[in-house]
Amino acid sequence: MKRLHMHIGVNDLQKNIAFYAALFKSQPDIVKNDYAKWMLDDPMVNFAISTRSAGVGLDHVGIQTETEQELSQLSQQLEDAGIAGVAQQDAGCCYAQSDKYWVQDPQGIAWETFHSLGTIPVFSHNQPQADNNSCCVPDMSCKV
Repeated sequence: MKRLHMHIGVNDLQKNIAFYAALFKSQPDIVKNDYAKWMLDDPMVNFAISTRSAGVGLDHVGIQTETEQELSQLSQQLEDAGIAGVAQQDAGCCYAQSDKYWVQDPQGIAWETFHSLGTIPVFSHNQPQADNNSCCVPDMSCKV
């Protein structure tokens, strides 16, 4: 099974936690001083907000897979369609360790397909392209 993922950059984390908690009628599953995440079943979404994004608004969207096989199938599906991407193995992004495959849609919106491997204590730990002041979207300018 797959789950839609959305990450939105915010300028006031507490105000946005209150808003989305009301919208989803649920408190976030994870809260850090710069990040919050809801793992919702209705709607089936991994919804994250943070103050670490490059700007306020939509940072990236994606599809979270439950298995490595589902991630491989999605990556292959994109490659078969001629959509080049950037693969990341064991990437530390936000507060999770994941295998990923990033692409951009025609508007330039970053899409990640990913399989989470576990949690990490430090935002984007061990992620060379993340400058700890941004989210985890790699430079894909050469892929579009």
